[in-house]
Amino acid sequence: MFIDTHAHLQDDALKDRIENVLNDAKNHNVKKIVCASYDIKSSYDAVTISQQYKNVFAVIGVHPENCDEYDDKIEEKLTNLCKDKKVVAIGEIGLDYHYTKENKEKQKEVFVKQILLANKLNLPIVIHTRDAIGDTIEIVRKYKNYLKSGVIFHCFNASEEILNEIIGMGFYVSYGGVITFSNAKNLIDIVFKTPLDKILTETDCPYLAPVPFRGQINEPKNIDLIIKKISEIKNIEINKLEKIIENNTKKILKI
Repeated sequence: MFIDTHAHLQDDALKDRIENVLNDAKNHNVKKIVCASYDIKSSYDAVTISQQYKNVFAVIGVHPENCDEYDDKIEEKLTNLCKDKKVVAIGEIGLDYHYTKENKEKQKEVFVKQILLANKLNLPIVIHTRDAIGDTIEIVRKYKNYLKSGVIFHCFNASEEILNEIIGMGFYVSYGGVITFSNAKNLIDIVFKTPLDKILTETDCPYLAPVPFRGQINEPKNIDLIIKKISEIKNIEINKLEKIIENNTKKILKI
């Protein structure tokens, strides 16, 4: 059984043909899909989709690019959504300085608020970090005691030093289609050095489609290509890797 721990099924590129997307995933042995959110609307959509399909679960939260929308009312709405048993984590949350660094402090504030929310609700968090790994790790260090339900670094792509610190704190890293790209040599080395018991897999669909579908709309069915690449990098049979990642996912997301 393959698991896609980070998919945006509510995205405009997928939502109108979701039945076909899920059927295609099933035909590729993808038995569980986690629908990740980035604002309050997508959070509601993720929960709705998870309610409609037994094999879909929801991760809800406010992405750093949408941090300006976060306030007490949004936090109350997220808290209420978490009453649904299909919600398995808070995310994707974190820091993103790629497009703008002008709102760094606001991003940090909202990141911390959602860490505290996850702690209150006994849920793990899913971290998005782009061009901001230093500040992200600094916050994770500072609030480590509030992260006892666990952490997933989504689409991980950082140094070996950062990897070792993350693993040392008992957290997980998730890899997607980027590991199949021809320019991913450094990341492949990081995958090789990642302990098997801390690896998760994701598509981040509809983005980051793996080779040979790079540049196309990504779907959960492509998780098999990511699993195959990891099996090659780690020199482990796909069947064994499949079970390891399934167990890892059960431990952190309880699905």
